[in-house]
Amino acid sequence: MASLILQIFLLLVIVATSQGSPVSDPPLQIHLLRSRLGSGGHHIPGVSCLSWRLGVETNNIIGWKTVPEECEDYVGHYMLGKQYREDSAVVTEEAFTHAKTFKLAGDGKDIWVFDVDETTLSNLPYYAKHGFGAELYNSTAFNQWVLTGKALALPESLKLYRKLLSVGIKVVFLTGRTEDQRAVTSHNLNAAGYHVWEHLILRSSSYSGKTAVFYKSSERAKLEKKGYRIIGNIGDQWSDLLGTSVGNRTFKLPDPMYYIS
Repeated sequence: MASLILQIFLLLVIVATSQGSPVSDPPLQIHLLRSRLGSGGHHIPGVSCLSWRLGVETNNIIGWKTVPEECEDYVGHYMLGKQYREDSAVVTEEAFTHAKTFKLAGDGKDIWVFDVDETTLSNLPYYAKHGFGAELYNSTAFNQWVLTGKALALPESLKLYRKLLSVGIKVVFLTGRTEDQRAVTSHNLNAAGYHVWEHLILRSSSYSGKTAVFYKSSERAKLEKKGYRIIGNIGDQWSDLLGTSVGNRTFKLPDPMYYIS
């Protein structure tokens, strides 16, 4: 039986968005993931992919360019499987627990900062087709995907978004996407269920050559200068959460597919 199981290609669940309110379980979309012996958490000689992912998520492994080739299927199975969703739920539930501890000023200046890719929107259909990070990032192919406007909502983030709005916290989207992608990003967010926001901030050409940490720190500082109070800040990359003006508390969603400095 074990031998038979190892020969089966697993069909795993990918996140999808649910429209309207109240929030319900999202419809499922299935993508085929090619499986090799050693994926799905099994031991790979010389490489512990579980330990590698822990190092990535804790920011102890930094500056990496690609997922170790031996770990690509492991990362794929994690991202398409229930563990990724469960891990995301722990983060977003803790985020709302934090948000509820605040007595809001009532002046409309209490905000929550969300990253976009792999935070509010999920690009897993793209990665299911193009691979899970073992190859160098292909900006041309990814930007072509972005322009389709078909990224899905990460359901756990969508639930957090709706809960924050329900208690009077406004939302700001701060993304590494460039200014020329504003229209498609706005349309995609709406289609995925994010219908209201205070600001949608995209990266302008003035940040050319600057790190994501510098860019996002600078934009958060601008928000604070306008009188906004950042109650919370959530993203899938450490560069979303490090630097200055990070907010009262930060929350890191899982993402072992790529690293942005």
